[in-house]
Amino acid sequence: MSVVEADFGQSDDLRRMIAKMGKAAQQAAAVLATAATADKNRALTAGAEAIRDSADAILEANAVDIETAENAGLAAPMIDRAKLDATRLESVAKGLEDIAALDDPVGSVIAEWDRPNGLKISRVRTPLGVVGVIYESRPNVTADAGGLCLKAGNAVILRGGREAFHSNTALHAAMVAGLKAAGLPEAAIQLVPTTDRAAVGAMLAAAEYIDVIVPRGGKSLVGRVQSEARMPVFAHLEGRCHVFVHAAADPAMARDVVVNAKMRRTSICGAAETLLLDTGLNRASAEGVVKALLEAGCEVRGDSGVQTLDDRVVPASAEDFDTEYLAPVISAAMVGGVDAAVRHIRQHGSEHTDAIVTDDDAAAVRFLNEVNSAIVMHNASTQFADGGEFGMGAEIGIATGKMHARGPVGVEQLCSFKYVVRGEGQTRP
Repeated sequence: MSVVEADFGQSDDLRRMIAKMGKAAQQAAAVLATAATADKNRALTAGAEAIRDSADAILEANAVDIETAENAGLAAPMIDRAKLDATRLESVAKGLEDIAALDDPVGSVIAEWDRPNGLKISRVRTPLGVVGVIYESRPNVTADAGGLCLKAGNAVILRGGREAFHSNTALHAAMVAGLKAAGLPEAAIQLVPTTDRAAVGAMLAAAEYIDVIVPRGGKSLVGRVQSEARMPVFAHLEGRCHVFVHAAADPAMARDVVVNAKMRRTSICGAAETLLLDTGLNRASAEGVVKALLEAGCEVRGDSGVQTLDDRVVPASAEDFDTEYLAPVISAAMVGGVDAAVRHIRQHGSEHTDAIVTDDDAAAVRFLNEVNSAIVMHNASTQFADGGEFGMGAEIGIATGKMHARGPVGVEQLCSFKYVVRGEGQTRP
């Protein structure tokens, strides 16, 4: 299967293209803002059906992308993120059905109260409007972002990366088929038909049409978006996630959680990148955690204390503790209790996801309260940092900023709100 990429030539052509898409998205957003829940759900389930019906064509398109990426020497984590197979594609389709099963956030009342003068005030969820999503590698984002934005009453403009161009195009076609089946505007989910990097700049400048930008990709992409965007950004730069094995950790649990957090899938942003071992931990338990990682095929780069636990540990450099590997490599350090673990995470973490393994509830509470990351965990793998695993159907990404959305960005986070005030003729004195 081959999809021809549109050639828009000069930057002016790209700006005009984005403006045209933006205007169409605004018109679609106006329809979606008041669309019936049943219609949105029909578009989602029909989109899932279309993905399954066109599975062979989508996987064929993905094979073209993977071959091109391998020939271009793309890094292994990027190739893994871009790769689809029957199981992953079924997860994409099931994700759309999970989104359809969620409560419709639009119009839901967040809070309500009465004033002494008789005014009745409520805070009600409303769509953001037009969402722009700029992403690399992962073709599943085409469906996840399209589906989440649709359920939240938003139109979306998607700009995927070159490494998944054919896959994104095929998945987008299935999403449009779902919109048609439900009688909703096709412009509700649009895909930028070029991988020209100038299209990114055109989107970031299009504040007249796009209400919020969500970047999902590497540090350079996210940094550029945060630097250049003229509209609000939901973003995280890196997933430098930590697992702290406390002195009171169950040894078997610690081994299982740490190995899963690192090795289940090393290329995702929720993968653990640093292991912290409490100096009060039983030596045999500490050795067991390190040995389990090594035997699972993970390179361990440790400080002087960790190096004494196993001869196979490689000395860590200072840079290792600030690195998102996205590979079977982990940095490791010995720390003196919860206070030291928190200090290390504050210095080296990215406020994405951090976990403690312990049977000491008081230590767990301190860790959960003092680590200011978007997601904090007790006795669970950091690989659960995912909107689908949180029961949100899917996610557009993990936001690590402090404003509006934080953690997995699902349908509720893709809404704003307005105040609805009902009176009986009151006038202000």
